[in-house]
Amino acid sequence: MKSKIEIIHGDITKIAVDAIVNAANSSLLGGSGVDGAIHRAGGKKILDECQKIRARQGGCKVGEAVITTAGNLPAKYVIHTVGPRWNGGNNNEIELLIACYLNCLELANESNITTISFPNISTGIYKFPKDEAAKIAIKTIKKSLAKNNHIEKVNIVCFEADNYQLYQEMIKIFF
Repeated sequence: MKSKIEIIHGDITKIAVDAIVNAANSSLLGGSGVDGAIHRAGGKKILDECQKIRARQGGCKVGEAVITTAGNLPAKYVIHTVGPRWNGGNNNEIELLIACYLNCLELANESNITTISFPNISTGIYKFPKDEAAKIAIKTIKKSLAKNNHIEKVNIVCFEADNYQLYQEMIKIFF
């Protein structure tokens, strides 16, 4: 199963997979960090579909996930999930981050997606402790892959070198 998970140091907007995951905000209208990068690289088509989702359901709640086209990106889809803001760990942040990964993987399964790339959800401006977020990501993805044979490859794409090193160390612990 370890062969199904790869840690990559790079830019998630440049990776050709069925779907990339966007660490979005609840408005789905783009923002900073990976969210802004995905919206800029993917173009107007992603924003148009996000606006339709907002009109239909009012955005995306923390821990949930929605899917759109990938526009100009080399992926086919973008799965948008809203990670929790870290507030000391006493407001269900861990459970909500787990839900982000599980809901993205469930949506991928429902959409016949076999390859997916995740960013480091909630570790930027949402201030989730990077080591805790890495443990959650790897444990949750590993557990989900054990139940779901449909997904062939999961990339964890780290834009920052410190996150890349952290995930490289964590994957050795859990596999």
